[in-house]
Amino acid sequence: MSYLRPLPGLLFALAISVYQPPGHAAVSTSYSFANITHSNAGAEADGEANLNVEMIDLGGSQVRFTFTNTSTSSLADVYFDDGTLLGIASISSSSGVSFSQGATPLNLPGGNTVSPAFVTTAGFLADSDAPVSPNGVTQGEWLSIDFNLTAGQTYSNVISALALPNNGGDGDLRIGVHVQGFAAGGSESFINIASPIPEPEVYAMLMAGLGLISFMARRNKTS
Repeated sequence: MSYLRPLPGLLFALAISVYQPPGHAAVSTSYSFANITHSNAGAEADGEANLNVEMIDLGGSQVRFTFTNTSTSSLADVYFDDGTLLGIASISSSSGVSFSQGATPLNLPGGNTVSPAFVTTAGFLADSDAPVSPNGVTQGEWLSIDFNLTAGQTYSNVISALALPNNGGDGDLRIGVHVQGFAAGGSESFINIASPIPEPEVYAMLMAGLGLISFMARRNKTS
């Protein structure tokens, strides 16, 4: 599975064109992850099915990244390869999770196996406190990292950077996580997939839009 994987062009265009977030709700976008280390097929599938990050617009030139994990594994390290963000403003978490800024190792394990290589931006990393695995993110838990944006940058700019217009090069934003304690054994690294997870409302409107396109095509054939 490629972390650069896009939605089919027409579907993605329709999703963007029809989705409007509720007027007073916080704007957010969610992303899943693709494995990059491929050490264990079971752990790879586990992580890709259960890891998620939601980016939330906090306003005031801040965004929040909230990480969740619906598996029994432990998300223990978070890394950002960045061109848009300024610096970590705060770290918060649910009960049972304890993270601090900084991480060991300093770069995403296996980050040099992707092209271009994943290079963690200085200071844009965090990991779970000792004992590492018990303090990581597992089922029913969450970790939030708030960032200040550079001058003139907005939530929309971060969304654009996450879409990897430069295929992971300068100006793009990639998020890496290192996860351990899989039921299948071992640890694995993952990078967010460039295409966001469509909201349920988007799927419904997509289907309606595609139905209309199909109807118009049939109508044109019979006219």
